[in-house]
Amino acid sequence: MTAIIIALFVIGYLAITLEHPLKIDKTVPALLMASLIWAFLAVGFNMGWFSVIDGKENVYSILSADLNAQNEGFHGVLTHHFAATAEILIFLIGAMTIVELIDLHKGFDVIKSAIKTKSKVRLLWILGIIGFFLSAIIDNLTATIVLITVLRKLIHNKEERIWYASLIIIATNAGGAWSPIGDVTTTMLWIANKTTALGLIEYVVMPSIICFVVPFALASRLKTFSGKISIEETHISKEQEHLLSSTKMLYFGLAAIIFVPVFKTITHLPPYLGMIFSLGAVWLFSEYIHPEEDFDKSTNSKYSVHTALSRIEFSSILFFLGILMAVAGLESMVYGTLDGNEVGTLRFAAQSLSNAIPNMDIVVILLGILSSIIDNVPLVAATMGMYTYEIDSPVWHFIAYCSGTGGSMLVIGSAAGVAAMGMEKIDFIWYLKKITWLAFSGFIAGALVFLFIEHYIR
Repeated sequence: MTAIIIALFVIGYLAITLEHPLKIDKTVPALLMASLIWAFLAVGFNMGWFSVIDGKENVYSILSADLNAQNEGFHGVLTHHFAATAEILIFLIGAMTIVELIDLHKGFDVIKSAIKTKSKVRLLWILGIIGFFLSAIIDNLTATIVLITVLRKLIHNKEERIWYASLIIIATNAGGAWSPIGDVTTTMLWIANKTTALGLIEYVVMPSIICFVVPFALASRLKTFSGKISIEETHISKEQEHLLSSTKMLYFGLAAIIFVPVFKTITHLPPYLGMIFSLGAVWLFSEYIHPEEDFDKSTNSKYSVHTALSRIEFSSILFFLGILMAVAGLESMVYGTLDGNEVGTLRFAAQSLSNAIPNMDIVVILLGILSSIIDNVPLVAATMGMYTYEIDSPVWHFIAYCSGTGGSMLVIGSAAGVAAMGMEKIDFIWYLKKITWLAFSGFIAGALVFLFIEHYIR
């Protein structure tokens, strides 16, 4: 039965990584994998074939004397993992809703209007800097979508545009790695109390800056980014103009998201409660501002939170639900013993990996490289179940950096890359030849800076 559960995870994982060749949404195998793993866990537990373990290392077995207590223990383990997963999902839904609301009010068009340069290399740096900091606030995926939308209005030559789009992937992934709200993986680590917001920013921001600056400095010397761009002056219709609420909603929405870590610091409550508060505040704000002159309340639905909710990609939310619960199943199943104590599958795997590669820095760098091939969400979810380092341990900070930036090495290695690939039809092989070396140079340079800070300064 143990082998079956592990096989279910491996098969599901492969189906997720082969999403494009199989032509099936990765949410499908994630949901099936999670439900089947817990179903087999329940059957195996009730048959007495194996035990389960909770986060406090309490082991539950149906073969123990107190049958009711053991059954309650199993359901307690399931409830604990579902609650932890739900915290992440509620947080993401709140953040996505605020971002969509800003977009409904054309808040991101304000960014496009602020870009005036015609120099190719200057435009590259402007987009990169905006992407780096914007992704730290609204997450790397959304920042990539916003900037590529802006890019389409500035550069009409597709061959030139895909270069900019590819560098934007690197900038947004680097920017998301140092913020607790900039990437799903950093959010997971923050909510799970593996890192604090201040700790993550303090120790990961410098490596992330290096990861962004190095490839952009190298790209600036390429012939592609020499000369001027021709920006077409087009007539702007009333539909394309800024709304009266555009600037207000942009600033208020971004401020509300930034306030979430502040809320947690002040109240010591879980981050999802801060996001709930921020969503409520933005929702209230949206009810009282007028997007247009002579605003008619009958058209309010066009700019409402209800419309924003309809635009959220709930398939992504369900994917996170599936993968996190599947990893939780492996974490809960007792697989072997360490120092005489029973441990879950992931903890046992972590010890085996440490025995094979005793240097944890190398393990984490390999994790980052692997995240360019395999989705970084399950990888980080697995490490959270494998290791028991204290909060704000350098290992968690290094995992946040490597998993967040390593995906830039392949266009399919991150959510930002997949989004850019879909929007601009970026060819996998073209990206591999032209961009991978730039992304790797930034990744390894930032990793070396992190290790230098950790071993010689921290």
